[in-house]
Formats: sequence, C-alpha cells, structure tokens
Amino acid sequence: MEVVAEWGEWRCTISDAEDYLAKALENLAAAQSDQTAGRYNTCASRAYYACFLAAIVALIRADLRATSGWRHDFVASRFVGVLIGQRHLYDRELRGVLSDLIHNRHIADYASRSVSKSRAESAVRAAIRFVEAVQRRGSRQ
Repeated sequence: MEVVAEWGEWRCTISDAEDYLAKALENLAAAQSDQTAGRYNTCASRAYYACFLAAIVALIRADLRATSGWRHDFVASRFVGVLIGQRHLYDRELRGVLSDLIHNRHIADYASRSVSKSRAESAVRAAIRFVEAVQRRGSRQ
C-alpha cells in the first residue's frame, strides 16, 4: 500500500481516502441537521470540517503528500494552489470555500458573536458543492 503521508509512527495510505470521505459526509449531514435545528454555530463548524476532510480526500487521491500532518493551512493551500490552480481538477468556484468556511468556523468556535442563519445556510450550500465535487471526481486524479 502506497504511503501518501506520514508523521511520527502515523501513516496515511490511499485506502484511507474512503475513511476521510465517510467523515466528510458525516460532518455534512451534521451541518444540515444543525441548520434545520437552528444550531447555526455548530452548523458552520461542521460545514467547514466536511470540506476540510473532503479536501484531504482529494489530496490523497492526487498523491499530494503531507509531511507534518493534515494542517489546515497545508490542506487549503494545496487544494487551491495545486488541485485547482495547477492541475485544474476542480472548478474555480471552489477556490474560496475553505477560507470562507474557516472564517465562519472561527466565529462559531471562538468569537463572542454567533453565526447568522443566512451565513449558516450559505455555508451548507458551499459544503454540499465542495463535497459533491470531490465525490464526483472519485479516484480519477
């Protein structure tokens, strides 16, 4: 099994992409449920993590290696810079999704103010587009 990422004793292989995709889908379902229930802060947080995990799936499938773990900045920069910008594997409309959603997550998790209903709804729509794009591409990287 080809190792795509490793740090310490931890190794990530191509088959791990399916596990990350399952987590992405679970987070997307949680975001949708939280939106429906009016839990906009957790909705925004889960929408971000759905996309973050889906981006990891895309990176694994594209054989982009992480040497220091799947850090948020690494995942976002490689997804946007390499998979969108250089390889043109994903639509340009996905460029700002991770940065927009991490901003919402920071409000949800760290700010005294809360995420608005409209911001949460927008986050879910963006997360659906993002996760579906990664699913559609499948292992064809």
